[in-house]
Amino acid sequence: MNNKKVQYTKKEFKIDLTWKQRISSMFFTTIIYGAVLFLFDRNQNINSIIFQAIFFGVLFVLIFPWAMKKILGKRVSNIVPELLDDEEIEEEIFANLFRGVEGVGGKIFLTNQRLIFKSHSFNFQKGQTNLEYSIISSVQKRKTAKLIDNGIKIITKQNTEFDFVVNDRDNVLVKIQNKLNL
Repeated sequence: MNNKKVQYTKKEFKIDLTWKQRISSMFFTTIIYGAVLFLFDRNQNINSIIFQAIFFGVLFVLIFPWAMKKILGKRVSNIVPELLDDEEIEEEIFANLFRGVEGVGGKIFLTNQRLIFKSHSFNFQKGQTNLEYSIISSVQKRKTAKLIDNGIKIITKQNTEFDFVVNDRDNVLVKIQNKLNL
């Protein structure tokens, strides 16, 4: 056996916008929100509409993303699964796992032995789901809400189904299927 440690890239979810994109988004959001306010309440003072629209644009384009990054950033990036003694993480993928009606946010970890889903601490249903590669019978594409092509369904040999939502579904599907074909 090869005892070399496999290096993997830890992926961080981030959307980096330039200041030009942020200002454009804030301007667009302000105009749209102002138009909606005007159309639904024509009795409102125009100065009030302008103030509310600017406040909404600044709040949701600048302040809200910054606050969410501060609140969620460390909770999402510090998700660490419980591993077996000789287990090593080879891939880390942001995902949601449906447990009943709740889409539980967290990460999929592809290791040298199994697929692990570990939730982040903001969920009601917390914990770790372990799927040995040997018990997985199929991995297939699925649509989320019968509309969006971002789902993966994993079916075990006991016919238990696990529905995941991921970004870049086709790439993630290939990575999981490659682990099953080892």
